Amino acid sequence: MNQKKRIALIAHDGKKKELLTWAMTNREILKNHDLCGTGTTGGLIAENTGLDVRRYKSGPLGGDQQIGALISTGDLDILIFFWDPMTAQPHDVDVKALLRMSVLYNVVVACNKASADYLISSPLFHNAYPDSDIDA
Repeated sequence: MNQKKRIALIAHDGKKKELLTWAMTNREILKNHDLCGTGTTGGLIAENTGLDVRRYKSGPLGGDQQIGALISTGDLDILIFFWDPMTAQPHDVDVKALLRMSVLYNVVVACNKASADYLISSPLFHNAYPDSDIDA
């Protein structure tokens, strides 16, 4: 993992405002990395922070699978996914698959503000990190 990280930013509808606030707070750090996001979330972050965010489809329309493909090809380092555990999602299977892929391929995952704060403030976040051997 290089010093410049490849980061996906995703949030369910009930968590979009929280992720946007987090991205605005951490804009100065995030601007030094390659960002992507699904549908509306990526657009909200780009429009409100001025950050360059590559947008994929909305999660239920295949965006989660597109992000999963980045993971499987080694093209994503960090997944920041503020998911809503209290609201049923029509694409719940895709969400679970995305999280499964993250664990399988040793991608760093933050699922809420607290874990995202710890992640972005870690000394490991700001340096290169040795790749692990993936036996998949």
